[in-house]
Amino acid sequence: MNRPSTSERVPVTPRGQRTRQKLLKAAEAVFGDKGYERASIADLTRKASVALGTFYVYFPDKQSIFVEVVDELGARLRRLIAESTAACTTRLEVEREGLRAFFQFVRQHPNLYRVVRQAEFVDADCYRRYYDRFAKGYVRGLQQAMDKGEVRRMDPEALAYCLMGIGDFLGMRWVLWEEDMGLERVLDTAMTLLSHGLPPHLQAVPPQKEAVPSSKPTPPKAKSKPSPRRPSRGPRS
Repeated sequence: MNRPSTSERVPVTPRGQRTRQKLLKAAEAVFGDKGYERASIADLTRKASVALGTFYVYFPDKQSIFVEVVDELGARLRRLIAESTAACTTRLEVEREGLRAFFQFVRQHPNLYRVVRQAEFVDADCYRRYYDRFAKGYVRGLQQAMDKGEVRRMDPEALAYCLMGIGDFLGMRWVLWEEDMGLERVLDTAMTLLSHGLPPHLQAVPPQKEAVPSSKPTPPKAKSKPSPRRPSRGPRS
């Protein structure tokens, strides 16, 4: 079942906003550690250090706060990347700084992967919305880069998901699984790949067609007949 964001319950007072944020932060941690099915509302309120009844002032049920966590993580990630790439002047700079910002976000939110992937089973629409919203801005930026001639023409949505996949797996391997402080070499590798795949002057070269041998057998060359030798004449008398 699709659950919309609970933005209509956003409190207007600073104290209420702080309490709601405490619940969201606690939910991110609890859902990441225990999983959606095992987590209870009591676990969330205990982690947030608020009364059980306070939860229902801001969220109607467990699924609603889960959806809000996923939506907010996506919004915060997109905002961080936008801020981190605002001063970039080329598309390749945007890609590098965007990856760096994503790695930073994963380091600050180690439960990001676990929470987002659970959304596929908790609320499929929420799961797709997380990626659709990310891809929408990505497509727009790639389309602008294509219009400027920085990126060769191709399907911008397909390209966006290719690049999102690169970032997703690099972050999982070098930040989530085993934090590596030498991430610059990972960025260098990714940018070497992108710089050879994105510039417009490197168009794909169509494969050369191989010559197909004829099925007809080549007729053998006719042997030349030796010229008849004239009989030699004896000495003239």
